[in-house]
Amino acid sequence: MTNKELYDTIFVRKSVRKYDMTPLTDEIIYGIKEYASKLKPLDGSIRYSLSFLGEKDARFVIPTKLAPHYLCLYSEKKDGYLMNAGFLLQQVDLYMSATGLGSCWLGFFKPKKEQDAKDGLDFIIMLAFGKPAEQLHRKSISEFSRKSFKDITSIEGAEKLLEPVRLAPSATNSQPWFFSGALNEITVSRKKLSMLKASLLGRFNQMDIGIALCHLWLSLDNEGKAAVFEDNNSDVPEGYEFMAKVKVKDK
Repeated sequence: MTNKELYDTIFVRKSVRKYDMTPLTDEIIYGIKEYASKLKPLDGSIRYSLSFLGEKDARFVIPTKLAPHYLCLYSEKKDGYLMNAGFLLQQVDLYMSATGLGSCWLGFFKPKKEQDAKDGLDFIIMLAFGKPAEQLHRKSISEFSRKSFKDITSIEGAEKLLEPVRLAPSATNSQPWFFSGALNEITVSRKKLSMLKASLLGRFNQMDIGIALCHLWLSLDNEGKAAVFEDNNSDVPEGYEFMAKVKVKDK
């Protein structure tokens, strides 16, 4: 799977919520595991691991059979670990969509108690996946419900670069990101939340930023550029908080 194939998938990807409950073949699962073993991290110093579960191993608030398979991400908890989780798992999400599988982020689902921790790492988030029992891809960009460019960036001439980022998925479609600075040095921030919203969406919005950064990395890669991610704090618009800085380099 090439970065170009992942990039192209951004423009048709959607969250799949209806699945054929027939388990995938061992060959398909092996392919996913092979791809997932070579993910690019946002921060290579953060330890993480992945675990594949069947539908009987997931625990839900309301008992239900959502999908035949689940991919769980575990991580150590250090600065940036939630963004790193979003960055990593979005690569798998796009891979699945590109290979004809459906997938969906599950924010309020978790594995059974005995699987809450793995190798000293904490459970963070999971993807449901399997053969879709509904339309896999969107037919056009018009089917996305997303903010306009003026609502996500103050950088002039960034429409082409940030279109894939604008289309990124987020918890409750909140789209918390904002991009300021310049085309060669982008400051990424997220909208500040009220105390109530922060208690519900705070951690998920940090993963959302990681998802958006994954799309930004793929967009830059498609233009022959490299992204260097830094955590050097920069000024951000009022009502937002700093998340990351992206320096754009020639490959």
